[in-house]
Amino acid sequence: MCGGTLVSDRPHEECGVFGIRAPGEDVARIAFFGIFALQHRGQESAGIAVSAGRTIAVHKAMGLVTQVFDERTIGSLKGDAAIGHTRYSTTGSSDLCNAQPVVCHTDYGDIALAHNGNLINSAELKSQLTTAGVQFTSTNDSEVIAQLLACLHKGDIAETVREAMPRLQGAYSLTVLAGDTLVGVRDPYGVRPLCLGQISGVPCVIASETCALKPTGATYMREVQPGEIYVIGPGEASNTLPPDPAHHATCLFEFIYFARPDSKIYDKRLQLVRKRMGSALAQQHPAPRENAIVIPVPDTSIPAALGYAESSGIPYSEGIIKNRYIQRTFIQPSPYMRDQGAMMKYTPIPEVIEGKSIVMVDDSIVRGTTTGKLVKLLFETGAKEVHVRITAPPVRFPCYYGIDMANQDELIAARNTVEEIRQAIGATSLGYLSLQGAVDAVGLNRDKFCRACFDGKYPLAIPQDIKLSKMMLTPPPASDEDVDEDAETPAHAAV
Repeated sequence: MCGGTLVSDRPHEECGVFGIRAPGEDVARIAFFGIFALQHRGQESAGIAVSAGRTIAVHKAMGLVTQVFDERTIGSLKGDAAIGHTRYSTTGSSDLCNAQPVVCHTDYGDIALAHNGNLINSAELKSQLTTAGVQFTSTNDSEVIAQLLACLHKGDIAETVREAMPRLQGAYSLTVLAGDTLVGVRDPYGVRPLCLGQISGVPCVIASETCALKPTGATYMREVQPGEIYVIGPGEASNTLPPDPAHHATCLFEFIYFARPDSKIYDKRLQLVRKRMGSALAQQHPAPRENAIVIPVPDTSIPAALGYAESSGIPYSEGIIKNRYIQRTFIQPSPYMRDQGAMMKYTPIPEVIEGKSIVMVDDSIVRGTTTGKLVKLLFETGAKEVHVRITAPPVRFPCYYGIDMANQDELIAARNTVEEIRQAIGATSLGYLSLQGAVDAVGLNRDKFCRACFDGKYPLAIPQDIKLSKMMLTPPPASDEDVDEDAETPAHAAV
């Protein structure tokens, strides 16, 4: 089982999926570089499955991509098509049995599946499959999907997927491998991203994000549409779209934090989107300019901090350095090291911070733990004031679609006003970007996004028992629009 060094304020990244069909090429090696580019989406386990006709070989283990694979393991995976996965657990414990891809055996050959997202009816499906005699080896919902496909499979994997989709409720972006065919699938709401790539004009790559294309020699084609099944087989690639498309509900947090800034979603470059979020944040919540600097919490907040600095006229500086090599680890920290928290990951630069009014830009506050430690660290390093600015609206509601965002009673904004959060983290002032401000920065209508963690409006109805397992009985203190009016502490209004 895998341990971690920090409990982060940020919602955890979930999973990255990748697929390649390229006969004659070293597809396992290509898949390795694909999931390596998606490492930010999960650092718990990694795996690659390669198809050689009816049989599929798989290698998966706990750890980072570079810890799981070496030349020997890559060289042992031979075939014409491969799928890869890098995981952070949401459903299922952190254990090898839950690592992906999942491989199931059928009378018509093996099926392998890699999944990003979370089903909301997995318990019901698992019960049905168990009653039918299916034996499960893991505790995650990804095996539920794989076993359903295996039960329905009669030789045509595309038809199998089409038959299974109406029974799947929730968020899922999939790569599926069977025989000589690779399939990309996205749930009807498009909650999690999925895109297509081509090599030499031939469609052959499916990936969670566009950032995985260039390292594998592919160029961007387009996104897999919500509800679409995209098939890459021996003939020409083909696709099936749903006859009655659901409204889009792509996760807004992908734009704020999850996806890499060099990726594109909805054809929007996230680096530029995040910079616009920072600019909008500066307009909504200005900070004192005298003897001030803007610093990001690296790395994901850098574009937003640049936007805030440019819009506000306050100089930008890197006041905190992140140790980029502290990720997930098998070495359990001692209680003392756990208490060190943010100090293990972030180092302040005294010459930059001492005597300054610091505007610290970050992408989100979830529990409030790391943010409070960073504020304390800046004051201890000599900051005169610390003004915290957040590009995500207050996170008040839990996620049921594949983000490890804690139960509602653990969300600091679900039980505190903005002023109470400011006091809890020890900041001089605190300002959140409004929900509409975040949406406007993307440049699309609000109805294109899942915003449930901010406003509680879930695009897919959540079963009551599952909803109650994460939800508090008392409502959060204020709505998004209410927060916009008082997010800035009056005593520290901008000058």
